[in-house]
Amino acid sequence: TAAANLEHFTVNFTITNLPYNSDLEKPESARFKSTKRVMNTLGSSIGPDFHGCESTTFRYEPGRQRDETRVDAVCTYRKEPSAAPLDRVGLYHQVSNKTRGITQLGPYSLDEDSLFVNG
Repeated sequence: TAAANLEHFTVNFTITNLPYNSDLEKPESARFKSTKRVMNTLGSSIGPDFHGCESTTFRYEPGRQRDETRVDAVCTYRKEPSAAPLDRVGLYHQVSNKTRGITQLGPYSLDEDSLFVNG
């Protein structure tokens, strides 16, 4: 039997109660580290085949409110060779369930219309 492969997918969403500032661009800043810690809990709570999510960037999205921060994350999961391709719709629903309908992640409020999986 072939070994399972680790594959990646992206997750993007907007935090509505985290004002964006330049500290979120600096991986060495306390604000970046504390925000990243909360974001990384998302992937570890999805399921046994998921190895976690790593926030890659926090950014201000032009045209949006300055009191919002866009999160880009890469998540990793174990895919068996015979398994179907990643079910983006199913994964979207799993993330939705873990974030109270895409409204909360830890202390952060989320824009419920902002979640994209592999998008």
